[in-house]
Amino acid sequence: MAAQVTINEGVLWVGGEAYPLRNISHVGQRELTVDKSAVWKTFILRTIGWLILGGIIAAVFDTVGTIIFLAVEAFLIWKLVSALQRPPVYGLVLNTSGTQREAIWSTRQPEIQQLVHEITKAIGNPDVAQTIINVAHAVQGDFIQQYGSGSVGKAQHSGSGSIGGS
Repeated sequence: MAAQVTINEGVLWVGGEAYPLRNISHVGQRELTVDKSAVWKTFILRTIGWLILGGIIAAVFDTVGTIIFLAVEAFLIWKLVSALQRPPVYGLVLNTSGTQREAIWSTRQPEIQQLVHEITKAIGNPDVAQTIINVAHAVQGDFIQQYGSGSVGKAQHSGSGSIGGS
């Protein structure tokens, strides 16, 4: 998904969200990576549970039960591999009026670094001509952080604006 960020007449536009440059006190970036220990823990717990339940199913239903057992275990392994291969995502962080917002996310760190540079330059010189930055690798999705002191539960995110918890 591509997204467009525009700086024009002293205002930063990210999708439909407007951030007056004079209200931005900090520009930075955030990196979200897969918590590999949590992924492995989930896989191990699900596998142990399935070994018990699947073993019973395989014993009761013979060949069909064995096929079901192997298919579900293959599915659990596929979910493990796909979770471990997820790339990190990088977010543009804006502080405005004491509130921190993640304005846009990308799978490419150089795109976010370019945004940080251009926004910082525009804050220093708000009368600069219109600037349009295309973020070719913008992402959408849910942000879930359930472990540690920064737990937010499940938060919806559309790729622009701040994350709102549900």
